Amino acid sequence: MNTEAQLREQLNRINRRSYPAYKDLRGSYQFPGYILHIDHVQGDPFAAPSKVSVEVMQKMAGFPKTLFSEPHRRIALQDHLIREFGKVMSGYMFQAKGSGKSGLMSISKCGQQVLERTALTMDDRRILVRFEVGFSANGRTINAPELEKILFRFVPECVKRALYYNNMDAKKIQEIVELADDQQAIREQLPERGLVAFVANGAMLPRESGVSDRPMRGAVPFESPESMEVELTLPHKGKIKGMGIPEGITLIVGGGYHGKSTLLKALELGVYNHIKGDGREYVITDHTAMKIRAEDGRAVSHVNISPFINNLPNGKDTVDFSTEDASGSTSQAANVVETVNAGAKVLLIDEDTSATNFMVRDELMQSVIAKDKEPITPFIDQARNLYKNQGVSVILVAGSSGAYFHIADKVIQMDTYRTLDITEKVRAICERTPEKEGGVHELALSMLGNNLWKQNDRVLTAYKVEKKHEQIKVKQFGKDSFSIGKSAVELKYVEQIVDVEQTTTLSYVMKYVLEQLEKNPHTEIYELLEMICDRINEEGPGAVCGRNVPGNLAEVRRQEIYACVNRYRGFRI
Repeated sequence: MNTEAQLREQLNRINRRSYPAYKDLRGSYQFPGYILHIDHVQGDPFAAPSKVSVEVMQKMAGFPKTLFSEPHRRIALQDHLIREFGKVMSGYMFQAKGSGKSGLMSISKCGQQVLERTALTMDDRRILVRFEVGFSANGRTINAPELEKILFRFVPECVKRALYYNNMDAKKIQEIVELADDQQAIREQLPERGLVAFVANGAMLPRESGVSDRPMRGAVPFESPESMEVELTLPHKGKIKGMGIPEGITLIVGGGYHGKSTLLKALELGVYNHIKGDGREYVITDHTAMKIRAEDGRAVSHVNISPFINNLPNGKDTVDFSTEDASGSTSQAANVVETVNAGAKVLLIDEDTSATNFMVRDELMQSVIAKDKEPITPFIDQARNLYKNQGVSVILVAGSSGAYFHIADKVIQMDTYRTLDITEKVRAICERTPEKEGGVHELALSMLGNNLWKQNDRVLTAYKVEKKHEQIKVKQFGKDSFSIGKSAVELKYVEQIVDVEQTTTLSYVMKYVLEQLEKNPHTEIYELLEMICDRINEEGPGAVCGRNVPGNLAEVRRQEIYACVNRYRGFRI
């Protein structure tokens, strides 16, 4: 391994040479207390910044093993260290001068959610932090003294202040891992209590604005209805009270702008832990919960939507359904089926973003249009059976139709952000207005237990992928989509993706799937996806990237992986 003195010598040697000479710096260098890795050097000062990593042995970092002894503790601690490293680094941003991206220093920017990221990983042996540096230049001529500032002054200070336990706020770190313990305890108690979600009293659910995920100042604190209040005992916080949402079908109703969607949004993001001060630290939802909506125009590949749509006039097969341009109802049906097959035990649905004809058909419409002329079996006719046969609960926001009152186990009313349990009131009203027979297709719904993709004579096969230098070309377009080869994957309406780094992870997963299918076109994709999910759970979000793991990946769930693969437009349909 090279020494820091050798790195300094190389910098002096290449100073004022043309920019490509920087590539001679690639390698590893021993600094006091850590190893600096220059993993990738940018082509010119205007290109994407160079990839750099720092490796600190645990015996030098000094973090007590108890702080990362459990996965939830480790992820919370890693998240904190990324934030601290980024905070120190921001003080040195562009302090080294030059052209283009010279002097840039950046690391993953964490939001309100606590996610496992490849920007920083740790185990019993070491801490590895990955970040970017803009190598300095004047025009396209190397400015080595400015890069020397970064590598010999700025980076060592970041390591010292953000990766050595003795230089950090031990009390704050302890609070972070204890919060993670408490959040994990709530998750473990949900199934024991027959609950799918918990919202603590005092939680602040409204956000600052439509483009900010920070808590709104002066918002009304959440308070559980007495009839739904449960008390949980947490290892550090002790006893905590809040609303427990039971398994089954729960309806959230109320007037417009009274907080229905705000509550659903908090539950939607309760699949992730949140940082202290977010206001939703103790809003916890079953980790498999998935938001379902209509998604006009999405691609669907070989999904069995027959429990909801059958006997189409054009004779199109709905047991093995594929399309390049799904309608509102067929897209929502496909979303339900793929989500259930991905292991979701809770569906979160907002009437405002659903296809009306998929959700319900009122009595008058059923009287005018005979059932044998309507290919859609509305969700209301299958929701109870979905819970009974598949164990999948539903939390539904409704504001215009009372049809779901008849099948609801719990009805919550939001009244100016106050939460009321009106279940008994609704049941009394329903007794006076008997439910119209819906005609549930119980046999059809049992087909949801099959694999998402059919593996018969219509084997799912990827088109030949365009390659350059044996690599599949992937291009990302923010959080909402990416392209791979000549095909796009649209993820805008997979609403629980909260970070662009999750989309980046999904692009690597999709690339890996295509590579495996190209090697063996008859690979059973369901088994392939299960293998990928298991590897990511065990090894983290960089599991399918091989040896060169990038520093801009974040954790994804099975549900998002299934949703991503089934939206790929390059499969034969």
